[in-house]
Parts: sequence; C-alpha cells; structure tokens
Amino acid sequence: MRCVIARFPFDLIKSEVEQSMSGITPEPVTGVSVTIDRRIYPVMQVGEVITRQNRRDFTVGEMRRALTQLGFTCHDARPVAPARDTRVGEDTLGW
Repeated sequence: MRCVIARFPFDLIKSEVEQSMSGITPEPVTGVSVTIDRRIYPVMQVGEVITRQNRRDFTVGEMRRALTQLGFTCHDARPVAPARDTRVGEDTLGW
C-alpha cells in the first residue's frame, strides 16, 4: 500500500512491517501504540524503523493512519492519573 509519511511516498506491506519489527524490542509506551505480532510498540518507534527517518520528521497521526490502513490495531495513549489533591494545613498523614 502506498503511504505518504513526512512528504515521502512509501510502498508498505503488512508482512514487511511485521518482519522489520520482529527483532526489535518494544520501548516503553508513553503515547499512541500499535500491536504487531502480539507485541505493543510506540507508533513513533515503528515509524522510525520502517521509514529509516528521524522521529522528528513525521507525526503520530501520519504513522497511525498508515498503520491502520495496513490493518494494524492502534491504541490511544493511556489517560494520565490526576495528581493527588494536597491541601495546605493538612498534616503529612492527610487527616
């Protein structure tokens, strides 16, 4: 499938993406992720491997669109837990 990533055309095939990522250890996921062969990778890591470009050259949206068109499942970033409400005047035990 022909995809445009960072203004460059790429002919990507799902099996080739799977093969490219087969020996790569997934980085910790902090944003949008994609499942490839039962492993979860950050989409920016996958983009860097398959395009051989710097991560600053493309966006999460471009990679997500390309990977979704190829048939991969993309996941949104996990919501950030709200900070604990600490009030002035309470002792350290929170009573």
